[in-house]
Amino acid sequence: MKTEVREAAVVMVAVAVFGALLGVLWWWLAPSVPLVGDVVDKSWVVYLKDSEGEQAVGVDGTFTLLALGFGLLSALAVFLWRRRGGVPLVVALAVGGFLGSLLAWRVGVWLGPAQDVVARAKDVGKGVTFSAPLKLGAKGAWLAWPLAALVAHLGLTALFGPRDPDPFPQQPPQGQAKDPYGAPLG
Repeated sequence: MKTEVREAAVVMVAVAVFGALLGVLWWWLAPSVPLVGDVVDKSWVVYLKDSEGEQAVGVDGTFTLLALGFGLLSALAVFLWRRRGGVPLVVALAVGGFLGSLLAWRVGVWLGPAQDVVARAKDVGKGVTFSAPLKLGAKGAWLAWPLAALVAHLGLTALFGPRDPDPFPQQPPQGQAKDPYGAPLG
């Protein structure tokens, strides 16, 4: 059991660390949401440049699709490393995927445009387009990585994992009856 828990801890940390790579990819691939600033009654307001644009949904979708891909890859890597699976390993895969998603979110937000949109609008000037901060509106996207990893690992284990011995061996044909120890009967 100690070995399984140790391996699970290694898996959890390794999977979570790859969240930084997911965050960089999210920041790089996510569409930018264009904003524009204006002065109304002597105070700055910020609007979406295209109120019907789908870029904000694209940001969430990019994160979700990348997280699903990372889930599949991490499940494949863990399966190839430890084919027999085990409860601690699967729990570590799920927890590591969730922590990786949180790390990816924070790294993406940190690398993305500044969070203070009013200050950014003042810097660029009235009517000039600038990018909105990277924001994950669908917080459920954090679960894409762990769920994809669990489903993929389950599928790989079911298809290619080691098999348990059959608890009910086939009965010998009639006329060759044997006792429970395998010796022929009568």
